[in-house]
Amino acid sequence: MKQKDNSGNKPGMPSPKDIIDFITSRQGRASKAEIARHFHIKGNDRIGLKGILKDLLNRGQLHQGTFRNYMIPGQIEKDTAVMRKEKQPRDESGTEFFVGLFQTLKTGGGLITPVSRKDKSPVMIAEGRTQSAAEGDLVRAVYTVRGWQIEDILSHHGDAGMISLMAIKTMEIPDIFPQEVLDECEDLEVPALGDRTDYRKIPLVTIDGEDARDFDDAVFAEPDTAKDNPGGWKLLVAIADVSHYVKPGSALDAEAYKRGNSVYFPDRVVPMLPEALSNDMCSLRPHVERACMVAEMRIDQFGELKSQRVKRGLMKSAARLTYNQVQAALDGHPDDMTAPLLDTVIRPLYAAYKTLEKARAERGAVELDLPERKVILKNGEVQDISMRMRFESHKLIEEFMILANVATATVLEKEDQQLLYRIHDKPDNSRWAATKEFLMELGLRPKYGLSPSPKDMKALLKEVEGRDEAPLVNDIVLRSMAQASYSPSNVGHFGLALERYAHFTSPIRRYADLIVHRALIRALHLGNDGLTDFEVGRLSIIGEHISTRERVAQGAERETIDRYIATYLQDRVGATFAARISGVTSFGIFVTIEPTGADGLVPIRTLPNDYYIHDEKRHSLIGRRTGMTFRLAMPLTVRLLEVELATGRLLMELVPGTIAIPDVPPSSRGDRRDKRNRFDNPNRNPNRNRRGEGPSERSSHKPGNGPRKPVKSGRKPDRSR
Repeated sequence: MKQKDNSGNKPGMPSPKDIIDFITSRQGRASKAEIARHFHIKGNDRIGLKGILKDLLNRGQLHQGTFRNYMIPGQIEKDTAVMRKEKQPRDESGTEFFVGLFQTLKTGGGLITPVSRKDKSPVMIAEGRTQSAAEGDLVRAVYTVRGWQIEDILSHHGDAGMISLMAIKTMEIPDIFPQEVLDECEDLEVPALGDRTDYRKIPLVTIDGEDARDFDDAVFAEPDTAKDNPGGWKLLVAIADVSHYVKPGSALDAEAYKRGNSVYFPDRVVPMLPEALSNDMCSLRPHVERACMVAEMRIDQFGELKSQRVKRGLMKSAARLTYNQVQAALDGHPDDMTAPLLDTVIRPLYAAYKTLEKARAERGAVELDLPERKVILKNGEVQDISMRMRFESHKLIEEFMILANVATATVLEKEDQQLLYRIHDKPDNSRWAATKEFLMELGLRPKYGLSPSPKDMKALLKEVEGRDEAPLVNDIVLRSMAQASYSPSNVGHFGLALERYAHFTSPIRRYADLIVHRALIRALHLGNDGLTDFEVGRLSIIGEHISTRERVAQGAERETIDRYIATYLQDRVGATFAARISGVTSFGIFVTIEPTGADGLVPIRTLPNDYYIHDEKRHSLIGRRTGMTFRLAMPLTVRLLEVELATGRLLMELVPGTIAIPDVPPSSRGDRRDKRNRFDNPNRNPNRNRRGEGPSERSSHKPGNGPRKPVKSGRKPDRSR
């Protein structure tokens, strides 16, 4: 992949690739003087060369060694390990590997630009070790005693699926099932009714997204006619009986545990289970018999759970519905499929959901407004980036699933059976204290102490709903909360405001749910394929492992969306966008541009000339001289400068004139005595430019280079800088 030259070099100056080719021809190292002589660069033009070299250093395409030598990172020599500061990941065999996009060099061999955001430096591949890789191919290199060499060409330039494959290979997500696992999926059959409960005549329906690839849950609701429950409801949540096919100790089970969960990309799914299970035997297709686990629940008129039980059964889905279909039917626009089900299935489901909503409001579950990006593909090309619509039909299924998860955890606790809980701890007090302080600066007046309840957070979000501060507050609340995970030790679920919670509803795509199914089978004596003693003794280890795999999957999905968006925006370099600040760091600000929701970085060096102080508590960058402040959720207008297709990173800058510099009193810009010493001292260096009026070649510290190091002498430091 050819790197874009942003150094502003004049026509006739060598390109970055030309410089890399020359350094490569010099055994991977050359001085600036040698480079200048080779390209006949003289006089003031050497300043331009310096800019190009600095840009290559910043990109990690060169390293600067002793005696001002510029070196190719990853060159095959004794000090290779010294040059590559970051530690490379290793595969299962312990071999160092590197995944990236191949770039040919004129001198032979090539350079691999990393696609992982953790890798900073490219690696060089010597001639004869490139495996005939072509420009732009996605390759996997391994480190041997002879240096780096390409082991496999993963995808050719322009191939559909390359973008998601980048995340799959860099994060080592298993995407090919071993043959022994596939062998266990042959000749599978739906079990006979036997001791199972017969649910085949109940009109259970699945409701999923239009692009859903698996259907593992079905729902049904009807009024409870019991005299002791006026206004109550009976609810059924049927889940595919994955445990019938995936037995403890089998090759299928070992592979499912290794993967931990399915991973969803815009163009594919990397499933936890082979398609013979995930898309067939364990998919609740309409009008075909399927084995299931069913949570039978009764709720009262306030949405509180009155009773629950879990059975193993056989079902036949009445219909495969989508969220859009159900919402349209509720809004008075049923189609041919939903019209016959409107009165008998859809309206009862909706009425039961409205009852559950009362309970949710009463307990004060936190409801963050976090829009989700959707990539629309056509023939492998990105057609559009949009935000997913969220309907009441989504919330309906969400509430039914939450209730089933609570019911199964309750059943297992009553049976004194160990299980894996889905836990979400309360926010750390120190973190929330900083959050509260920041919210007060926004003019909000939280009426609670250092340990807020879910109701407190919900009230806060309700207060700012519809206001300009709403995105900021949602983001701040999210950052203050702990990360959810799996554990046999229950601490409750803070976000949902629940005392007990376990994942039961998606055993096709989450190993945690399969463990809960096995625990139910063991506790309720529903078969001989329940949780084993060995698994009970390893619940903590299992919980840690699948929590880690969940984070890997989330990271892979997020990075892939970023790469697709980068591909979508590559032809819009130079365009301007409305944006909001989504993150503030010491090296710049992250912004989210509208309407795609794409995230990009505005480096601190591109901000208006000033010395910026990073205030972590206030999530702000503050200019010491001008008082200019950049903080979370602040609206901006930005220009897209550069797109990195390999990593999905977007580089942006503020559009001049769109940010007003505030009128800051001199007293707030630093010590006036220090300013007099700096700018009125006749003995000061005349070549030193005043801060904020352009960079100085002699200055050891430029605006935007981060905080100064502490002054080690006994003199009082110059605070005005």
